[in-house]
Formats: sequence, structure tokens, C-alpha cells
Amino acid sequence: MTEIVPVARHLRRSGEWNASHADDSVRLDYDDRHRRRRLYTTEQGRRILLDLIEATVLRDGDAIQVEDGTLIAVRAAPEPLIEITAHGPDELSRLAWHLGNRHLPAQISENRILIRDDHVIIAMLRGLGAHVRSVTMPFNPEGGAYGEHNRHHAHAHGQPHEHMRPHDHGHDHTHTHD
Repeated sequence: MTEIVPVARHLRRSGEWNASHADDSVRLDYDDRHRRRRLYTTEQGRRILLDLIEATVLRDGDAIQVEDGTLIAVRAAPEPLIEITAHGPDELSRLAWHLGNRHLPAQISENRILIRDDHVIIAMLRGLGAHVRSVTMPFNPEGGAYGEHNRHHAHAHGQPHEHMRPHDHGHDHTHTHD
């Protein structure tokens, strides 16, 4: 007998729905929250197929809406991270700049930065005077500077890339991204 898996094609962002109306939840690490299409098993054991138009970052507090109207709350699962602190805000800002220059996902707050464990980056941070320690907690990195918080767009430096949608850069001549 073939199992019919309910499909979820809609996402409700945190603040756009009442969390007390959640019918179930999924607890996912950062990698499992960056998806377009994925089969998930909820905490109550129900299987659902996420099938969105484009890859999206599911944020802690969002809800996946199944075709039958069921709302599945998204919860960020604890995962191994590195907590970065510094002697003061100026030093922490400088460390944030170095991390951003490497395009690393980072969760930034007033007193600390959280990143995923990476021994090369840890060595660099220690060399810059950072205090680092291992922690396990949910990871909710910043969404990005160039658009919606649910977009992820990356390419290697010096590598050509194409956009699947037209765009302009505020001037009246054309150019390529070579």
C-alpha cells in the first residue's frame, strides 16, 4: 500500500500566524531549514512533504502550512556552534567584519557572535584576539544584506554566474557578471 504524504506549499512567517494554533512541529537544524523540497517527520510522527517554489530559509517561529490547513511550527534545533566574544564592541565589530568577509552564516548579538564549528576560522579568530568556546544551541543566522531574508545566493569569487530573473543596478547601460 502506498502512503499518501500531505504536501505543504505555503510558509507563514513568524508574526504572521498565531503560534498557539500550531497542530504539530518540526525541530530542524540550520541545514534542514534551508530547503525548497524536503520530506520531514513532525514531532508527532506525521510525514509531510515541503514543496516550495524556491529554496527558502525556514526561521524559528515560522509555520509550514499543509494543503489541508494544518500548521506545522518550525523550531530551530540545538546544534554545535562556536560562540565568539571580545574585550569590547569595537573588537567584536572587527571580528564580525572578518567573518562577513568570508560569507559565513553568523548570528550576531550585542555581546557575541555565533557561527558553525570550523577549525580554520577558529584559528583565525584566536589569532585576531577573539575568545571562542563551543556551545550547543539553536542557530538563527542573519538573513543577508541584499534582499529578502529567505533568499540565499552565493557564487565563488571570480566565477561567472547568471540570474534567473531580470534586474538592474540603477543605471542605464548593461553589463554581465563576468
